[in-house]
Amino acid sequence: MVLPREVPLPPRVPELTRALGLKAHPEGGSFSEIFRSPSFVQPSDGRGERSAVTAIYFLLTAAERSRWHRVLSDELWHYCEGAPLHLHLIDPRTWVTESLLLGPEVGSAHAVQVIRAGYWQAACSTGQYTLVACTVAPGFEYQDYRLFEAGSAEAEEVQRRFPELAGFL
Repeated sequence: MVLPREVPLPPRVPELTRALGLKAHPEGGSFSEIFRSPSFVQPSDGRGERSAVTAIYFLLTAAERSRWHRVLSDELWHYCEGAPLHLHLIDPRTWVTESLLLGPEVGSAHAVQVIRAGYWQAACSTGQYTLVACTVAPGFEYQDYRLFEAGSAEAEEVQRRFPELAGFL
């Protein structure tokens, strides 16, 4: 459940924002890069050399959503604190969807979830806020990242096939 915007944020959110140096992320929420490997790897898909691994903190509040996007590398989401997080995935080849719960190891939630390279993904907190860490390998580069564009074929396909997920566009 996404809480209404008028719900005041807990004091922990501005504390985290300051302590972690978080800034606005293009897909929604806020982030801070915490590691970029000085070692490099050559992906087999012809992208060119990349850092072996990168990592960020990523914070979503109840009023924010991580919009549909994809990364051309594998991504591991690690739960840190706050409410569990809903992760929505679309396999770009088959258009099969999957929803994962990232949170404390209770019930169907798991503290680590893996998003395969190239999968479309979107997320929202189930409470007032969620703090996660994301590890990307080969390392994240903005040229390997793509948001759904409004009116794009992908966006129209999500609206047609999965109207319940169109709120992440």
